[in-house]
Amino acid sequence: MSLRVWKWQFWQQIVLALVLGVVAGALINNLGDGEKIAEDWLDPFGGVYTSLLKVVVVPLVFTAIVVSVGRLRGVGGVARLTGKTLGWFVITSALATAVGLAVALLVQPGEGLGKLATESAETEEVTWTQILENLFPSNIIKAMAEGNVLGVVTFAVIFGAALVAIGERGERLTSLIDDLYLAIQKVVWWVVLLTPIGSFFLIASVVATYGPSSLQPLAKFTGAIYLAVAIVLLVVYPVLLRVFGRVSPLQFFRNTWPALQFAFVSSSSLATLPIAQRVSIERNGVSRDYASFAQPLCATIKFDGCGAIYPAVAAVFVAQYMNIDLGLSDYALIALAAVIGQLGTGGTPGPALVALTLTLTTVGLPLEAVGYLIAIDKVIDMARTALNVAGQLTVPVLVARSEDLLDDDVFNDTPADLTGPEPARKPDPEPVPA
Repeated sequence: MSLRVWKWQFWQQIVLALVLGVVAGALINNLGDGEKIAEDWLDPFGGVYTSLLKVVVVPLVFTAIVVSVGRLRGVGGVARLTGKTLGWFVITSALATAVGLAVALLVQPGEGLGKLATESAETEEVTWTQILENLFPSNIIKAMAEGNVLGVVTFAVIFGAALVAIGERGERLTSLIDDLYLAIQKVVWWVVLLTPIGSFFLIASVVATYGPSSLQPLAKFTGAIYLAVAIVLLVVYPVLLRVFGRVSPLQFFRNTWPALQFAFVSSSSLATLPIAQRVSIERNGVSRDYASFAQPLCATIKFDGCGAIYPAVAAVFVAQYMNIDLGLSDYALIALAAVIGQLGTGGTPGPALVALTLTLTTVGLPLEAVGYLIAIDKVIDMARTALNVAGQLTVPVLVARSEDLLDDDVFNDTPADLTGPEPARKPDPEPVPA
C-alpha cells in the first residue's frame, strides 16, 4: 500500500482517521485533563466540520424535494409510490421498535445500577401539536433559519406541486432550482472529502473526554443498543431485501458501504444524503426519478436507529432505573410513539433526544432520567445513524422492485466509484403522442 495517504481509497482514509483518533484520544485522556484539552483543541476543529455539514442541510433538502416532485411526473403513479414508501417506513420502523423492546427486556439494561454520574439535560415536553406545527410552520423563512427540516420538506412538496401545476413557467423555475441543487451537491461533496480530517477530531474528542472507563456504568445499555442495531441490520433488513426486494443482501451491503461508513462518522442522515442518493442510483440501481424523491424523504423522516430502537431501549432503561413497572399498554404506547414520533425528529445530529423525550412523555416516564444517557450519546449515535441510513437505502430498493424501477444489472455489477464526479444526467424522454 502506498504511503501517500491521499491516494488511498476513501474508506481506507476514514478507517485510518478513526484509528488515529482513538489512539490520540486515549493518550490525551491519560494526561488527566482530557475533557479540557478536547474542549480547547479538538472540539473547535470537529465543530467546523459539523458546521460545514449543517450549513447546507436546509438548501439541500429544499431543492432536492422541489426538483424530485417534478421528476416524479415521468415515473407515474405518484400517489401509489408515496403510499408504498410511507408504508414501508411504518413496517420497518415497527419491526425495529419490536427488536428494541425485545432486546431491552432480555438484557435488562436499567437493573442493578447504582447512582450514576449524570450531566444536566434540559428537556422540554414534546407534544403532538408541536409536531403538527413543525409540519406546517407559519413562517417558512423562520423554519429554514431554525433548521426545522420537517417544515421545509412540507413547504417544498407543496411548492414543487405548485410549479408542476402552473405548467411551462413552473418548468423554467424548476430547471433553475435543479441547477441550484447540483451546485449545493457539489459543495456538500467538497465537505465530504474532508471526512477523514473531521472524523479524526470527532472521535479523538469523544475518547479524550470520556475514556473507556466512563462507559462502564452504562455498558449494558450501550450493549443493548448495539445488539438491537446489529439484529435489525444483519437479520431484519436482509430478510426483507431477500424476500420482497429479491436481491442479495451481501451485494446490498457491498453497494451501500460508503454511505454506512460516512453515516457512522458524521452521525447525520442528512449530511449523508448526497452519498446515499448516489449509492441508491449508481450502485443499487434504483430509478433516478424515484430515488431523487425517496432519498430526501427517507433522510428526513426515516430513523430506525434514532427514532425506533433508541427510544424503545431507553424507555425500558429509564423505567427499570427508576423502579417503575410497565404493563402491556405501556409497551404498546412506546411502540406507537416510537413509530409515529419519527415524523418530528428532523434528521440533523441529535434527533434521538427529541424522539426519546416524546416517547417518555407519552408513557409518563420522568424526563429527568434523560440526563443519565447524555454522556454516552455520541458513542451510540454513530451506530444509530448507520442503521438510519441502512433503512433509508433499504426502503427505496423494496419499493423500486415492486414498481419495476430497479435495474438488476446496476445492482449486481461492480460498485461504481463514488469519489469521481456524478455521471451526467440523461435527458428526459420525449413525451409519446396520445
